[in-house]
Amino acid sequence: MNFAEDILRWHKTVDRRLPWKESNDPYNIWISEIVLQQTRVEQGTKYYHRLIEHFPTIESLASAHEDEIMRQWKGLGYYSRARNLHKTAKIIVDRYAGHFPDNHEEILSLPGIGPYTAAAIASFAFDLPHAVLDGNVFRVLSRVFGIFTPINTTAGKKEFSRLATDLLPLEQSADYNQAIMDFGALCCKPKKPNCEFCTLMISCSAYNNDLIDQLPQKEKKLKRRSRYFIGLVCTKKQGLLIEKRTKKDIWQGLYSIPMLELGGKTAKEEMCEQVTSKFPDRDISHVATKSQKLTHQDIHIDFFRVDQTVLDDFEIVVSPETYDNYAYPRVIDEYIKEYLGVF
Repeated sequence: MNFAEDILRWHKTVDRRLPWKESNDPYNIWISEIVLQQTRVEQGTKYYHRLIEHFPTIESLASAHEDEIMRQWKGLGYYSRARNLHKTAKIIVDRYAGHFPDNHEEILSLPGIGPYTAAAIASFAFDLPHAVLDGNVFRVLSRVFGIFTPINTTAGKKEFSRLATDLLPLEQSADYNQAIMDFGALCCKPKKPNCEFCTLMISCSAYNNDLIDQLPQKEKKLKRRSRYFIGLVCTKKQGLLIEKRTKKDIWQGLYSIPMLELGGKTAKEEMCEQVTSKFPDRDISHVATKSQKLTHQDIHIDFFRVDQTVLDDFEIVVSPETYDNYAYPRVIDEYIKEYLGVF
């Protein structure tokens, strides 16, 4: 088996057109790779177009206000990706005069750019011989070569990285990298792979040993953490009180209604007492409960309406007309639109 030749030959038979594949501009490639981290291609494509339209150059991204970047990113989740986009754009403008560095080590040193993204930019933008290793590539290599080392461990990453580098054809690195990622996305899929039509079927260890559903292997995830909050819905004359979340925690840089974190799951009566102690002599009422699953956390929010007649001391009060000027966590945005009808 000549693995690389087989993958490249297969790639000539498919036509997977994606907007960033038509470009060798490192800015466009970088934006696409950051968007597609933990995002399906179908969803990420519209955000890629949105970001390129609003920030067509790295200079425009670097000079934008963080709130505007967050607003365009709204809905993609993992907002640290957006903050790192902004940081990196500023570094490239300040340190490299707006030109993306064409050295793999320098690319890897930029905020929010890990080994896979650095290899992708180096390969696709500058045709440098660096093997990409994303989820698709892990899956293909694990199945074809019968590797059981968990892909989310240090040992696994080193083993797969060595193999990916050994297989990389130096003269066709960009074409090969794109081919193996497309092969994982279109043929060697996580569920129901197209084994019967696979060009690697005869030599595939997983197929020949009935191990398709067992590879790749992952170590068990960390135990999930549940967190409980009270969301304070304070309104006055069609205005809603919001505040920016500045602490290094979930939803940093986004806007939210005021939140009180509880020590654990609490009865509604106890929650009411806590809200009453914060807003004495106000009418309060429990209006909704919502949850959101994050990577390692389950967030539970009980929303309380507070009859708040004095909002002058607060920083931001939004109206229905100005509501969409800010980016919100999905669970907060859903509540406001569902229960307040904005507003």
